Amino acid sequence: MLSRSIGLTKLPCTLMRGGTSRGAFFNREDLPRDETLRDRVLLRALGSPHPLQVDGVGGGQTVTSKVAIIGPPSVAGADVDYLFAQVSVTDERVDTRANCGNLLAAVGPYAVETGIVQPQVGETVIRIHNVNTGMIARSSFVTPGGRVNYTDEPLENGAFGKAAAVRLIFLNGQGAITGALFPTGLPWETIEDVPVTLIDYSIPVMVLEARSVGLTGAEVPAAISANDAVMARIERLRLEAGRRMGLGDVSQRVTPKVALLSPPTADGTLSVRYLTPWACHTAMAVTGATAVAVSSAIEGTVASILLGQPVDREGTVRIEHPAGIIDILLSSDGGRVNVPMAGVRRTARRLFEGDVMIPYDTFRRVAPPRPHHDMAAAGQAVPR
Repeated sequence: MLSRSIGLTKLPCTLMRGGTSRGAFFNREDLPRDETLRDRVLLRALGSPHPLQVDGVGGGQTVTSKVAIIGPPSVAGADVDYLFAQVSVTDERVDTRANCGNLLAAVGPYAVETGIVQPQVGETVIRIHNVNTGMIARSSFVTPGGRVNYTDEPLENGAFGKAAAVRLIFLNGQGAITGALFPTGLPWETIEDVPVTLIDYSIPVMVLEARSVGLTGAEVPAAISANDAVMARIERLRLEAGRRMGLGDVSQRVTPKVALLSPPTADGTLSVRYLTPWACHTAMAVTGATAVAVSSAIEGTVASILLGQPVDREGTVRIEHPAGIIDILLSSDGGRVNVPMAGVRRTARRLFEGDVMIPYDTFRRVAPPRPHHDMAAAGQAVPR
């Protein structure tokens, strides 16, 4: 519950790392119902807009400027709701139209430790409803004695120590945002003579070969982000991709994302540079990785053409990225569907819990709220 101090309002918050991302986790009951006010609170909590986010708990990067809002389920068949918010570092913008698969790994442990869901002895298996997309993910993690085990498994590439191992299976990732795996009905098409695959699995992604925009695919992320000419060209392609996918004007939206493919350099299946979309990711997003992996299992896509043939729908797609390799597990679901399901193994760790202090003038009266997001229906009354 929100409480006051002199000039500041305490807001319960837990910082958690999920995969290669870090986010501020909130119980939706502690946030305002009004979305405009809620977003303003999130901006102040993370310290945006500021390139370093020094006046908040954000980390000055896309992968550390994230929020997860958790609450009881709003749909049948789920155990918990998860609304993801990407908070812009440098602009006053909060985008809730996408999903984050990395933070998804931390949702189960957070829900157990805050009492939103009850743990099972030995292993807890829960179904998470991603409110942004309507997608359901099955999350399983070890809970000896009903407690989350944060010494279960080594961390992802480039990290150190151990954390809770979480296995995620995306149960209905096909057409998560647009309603169709290939929103245009085509596995391969061209935009400005550049071959692309426009796919929506977990998240809409424009997939293309790095060489088609003058890159090798081996560049470090900072070099790609700093290449103004290439980034401007990719953005033109992305804007058209968004229009074709039925997303409208995506100039202020983080979807569709962009995946630049190239042949593997080590023991991976593909090498990928992932754009978020206005900068190159320093690692790889889980949702983007699942989209690329599923596309590689379907004939006629940019990925399968680059590989020479589709990958096995009952196998593992190893995606090389700047920080290492992420393995995506494919399953044909017993042959009942034409599109494979994708899963991934991530780790999660609880970093800090307490209160984030919000300047009280954040809660001044705002204009009439825009239409409510489904998840915003629950919450505490706004302070007056």
